[in-house]
Amino acid sequence: MSEHNEELALFRDMVVRFLDKEVTPKYEAWEKNHLIDRDFWMVMAEAGLLIVDMPEQYGGAGASFAVCMMIQEEMNHRGFHGLSTAYGIHTNIVGPYINNLGTEQQKQQWLPKMASGEVIGALAMTEPGAGSDLAGMRTSATRDGDEFVINGSKTFITNGMQAGLVVLAAKTDAAAGAKGISLFLVDTSLPGFATGKQIEKIGQHCSDTAELFFDNLRVPASALLGEEGRGFFHMMEELPRERLGCAVQAVGHAQGALDLTAAYVQERKAFGQQVSQFQNTRFKLAECKTELEMSRALLEKHTLKFARGEMTGEDAALIKLATTEMQLRMVNECLQLFGGYGYTDEYPISRFYRDARVQTIYGGSSEIMKEVIARNLLGR
Repeated sequence: MSEHNEELALFRDMVVRFLDKEVTPKYEAWEKNHLIDRDFWMVMAEAGLLIVDMPEQYGGAGASFAVCMMIQEEMNHRGFHGLSTAYGIHTNIVGPYINNLGTEQQKQQWLPKMASGEVIGALAMTEPGAGSDLAGMRTSATRDGDEFVINGSKTFITNGMQAGLVVLAAKTDAAAGAKGISLFLVDTSLPGFATGKQIEKIGQHCSDTAELFFDNLRVPASALLGEEGRGFFHMMEELPRERLGCAVQAVGHAQGALDLTAAYVQERKAFGQQVSQFQNTRFKLAECKTELEMSRALLEKHTLKFARGEMTGEDAALIKLATTEMQLRMVNECLQLFGGYGYTDEYPISRFYRDARVQTIYGGSSEIMKEVIARNLLGR
C-alpha cells in the first residue's frame, strides 16, 4: 500500500468513528432545529477535521486533498448531507480561497481561527437578482482612502447565520462587467453587517442558509483578497475544487442511498417473498450500482487531474453535471423501492431524497454546466 493510501485509510477509520460517535446521536436534533450546534465546530476542530489539507503552520493538518474529499464522502454516505455542505463551504472552499489568494498576513489572521473552529467561513456570491450570472451582481465596494465601503446584499449563503468570516464578491468598478469584480475578506463583527431571517429549505435543514446585508460596511484595503478587478477570474480558478466537492457529495450520498435500499428490500416482504427477489427490484438496483460506479470512475479521474493541476473549467462542469444528475436519479429510484414507507420521515431515505435536490442547482445549475460544456465543444 502506498504512503498516500495509508494516510487515507488511517484518516477514514478515524472519521468513521468520529461520525458514529459525535454526529449520529445529534443529527436528528440539528435537523429539527435547522442548525448545527455552534459548539460542534469546536469538536470537529479538536478532531483535526477543519481545513484539514491546509498547511500545518496555519493550523491545518497538512493532509492531502483526497483526505478532505473523503471526509465529505463519509458524511454523505451516512446521510449527513447538510453537515457536509456546511463543512465543505468552510473547509473545501473558504480555506483554499485564503490559502491560494491571501497575503501572509491574511493567512495568519484567518486560517488558524478557522482551524480551531473559532471562526466559521462563508462564501457570498449569489444575490437576489443575480444567481449564476455573477457579472450581474450589484453589491458594490467603493474605495475611500485606505478603506473600501461595501453596500448590497447576498442570498442563499450557506453558514450565513453563524459565519465569522465572509469571502465576499463585490463590484469595485460598476462599468467593467465581470472585470469589475473583486473579492474581500469581511469580518462579520464589523458595523454595517447584518443577517436576515434564516431561509427555510426543502432539505439539508441543519445547514443554515441566510441573506446577508452590507450597509456602508467599511473594511481596510488589506481585506482585499487577491487582485482588485480579478475577482471573477479568481472565482473561476477555484470553481474546479468547489464542483469536485459537489461530485464527492453526490457519489457518497448515492452510495448511502443504495446501501439503505439494498438492506431494506432484503427485509421487506410482499406477496409472500422478499422484495429483493422481484426481478424489477434486482434490475433497478443493478442499474443504480452500475451508474454509481461509472460516476465514481469519472470522479477518480478528475480528482487525479485536479491534484496534478490539470483540471479545466469544462472538466469541473462535466463532473458536476454527471454526478449530481446521477445522484437525483438514484435517490429517486431507491425511494421508489421503499414504497409508501419511503415517503415518511420514519425512514432516512426520505431525507436522502430531500437533501439531494439542491445538488443540481447550487455550485452552478445543470443548465449552466451544459452551457459550459457546449461552449468548449463548439467553440462559442
